[in-house]
Amino acid sequence: MKLETLLPLGKVDPGLRQPEKALEIAHVARDAKLVEELGYDALMVEETKVDPFIVMALAAQATTTLGLGTAVAIAFPRSPTVTAMSAWTLAKMSGGRFTLGLGTQVKGHIERRYGMPWSPAGPWIREYIKAVRAIWDTWQNDVPLDIKGEHYNINLMVPLFNPGPIEHPNIPIHLAAVNTVLCQVAGEVADGIRPHPVCSAEYIEKVMLPSVREGAAKSGRSLDGFKVSIKPLIATAATQEELQKKIRDVRARVAFYASTPAYAPAFEYHGLGDLAERLKVLSKEQRWEEMPDFIDDDVLNLYATVGTFDEIGTKLINRYGKVATNAEFSIPIANERDMETMRDLVKRIHAI
Repeated sequence: MKLETLLPLGKVDPGLRQPEKALEIAHVARDAKLVEELGYDALMVEETKVDPFIVMALAAQATTTLGLGTAVAIAFPRSPTVTAMSAWTLAKMSGGRFTLGLGTQVKGHIERRYGMPWSPAGPWIREYIKAVRAIWDTWQNDVPLDIKGEHYNINLMVPLFNPGPIEHPNIPIHLAAVNTVLCQVAGEVADGIRPHPVCSAEYIEKVMLPSVREGAAKSGRSLDGFKVSIKPLIATAATQEELQKKIRDVRARVAFYASTPAYAPAFEYHGLGDLAERLKVLSKEQRWEEMPDFIDDDVLNLYATVGTFDEIGTKLINRYGKVATNAEFSIPIANERDMETMRDLVKRIHAI
């Protein structure tokens, strides 16, 4: 299993109690070098408070072997041509180390945060990914550009705006997914999926991966090399006493995710649909502090991996080793001892 981490390294999951701090742009190069030194396979960045493509450009310049990727960038607010250019540039800068991770976002955010009309995500993202690949094909192989679809009609690429071929044009595209529709689309047109943190190992194995295979069969594609990159919910600390605080935070995060309708399938699969409905009501009433109490230990341990630093590596492998190729993982680093702890954890997980 390959290990990925998010910037900033050691980002603490805040649950519902405080806003997440923005990544410090000035420290990206330094932190990327640190991630590479610690032995990680890849560094990912999510699109929350910073432009992920800018962060990846800074990280690409500061590293030489580290994989880089967006986990994830939101597709629909960007035209396929804009996304194609950003990924093309990063693939060139990094010498082929870049993976384009895309997410669709939910209807409320597309309409109210981005100010765009909504359309069903599955057909839209399928057309989007095909358009991105067609644009890359034009740049790399001089294939005439002629994209015709429900959402995009793109047929103009004059020399001034054509960056031309690059050494590593086969940029992997990974798609964030929870429901079976997006898993099928990933199997049809993508190179990997990024299950949401609430997707249990069983849900990935018995719901998501069969849908991926169904999509691949539909388009006649091989799944050789297809990646499953997880961002598991983790509660870990050096001691049992410190671990209790982490558990409270993760309990709050599970409650928040359960209240989100888009993630309902991952809870309904385990017979927790009623719990999700109850938490949805509490979230609408903004009764945030009450919600973690509804997540008992059984539910917590179904969705989160819990253990001390000495235990967590083995627990992650035991839980996800059969269903995932990549896992996102980090712990806070405050001093040299933390550095050694993290370096040892990475080595042990790779060894397992």
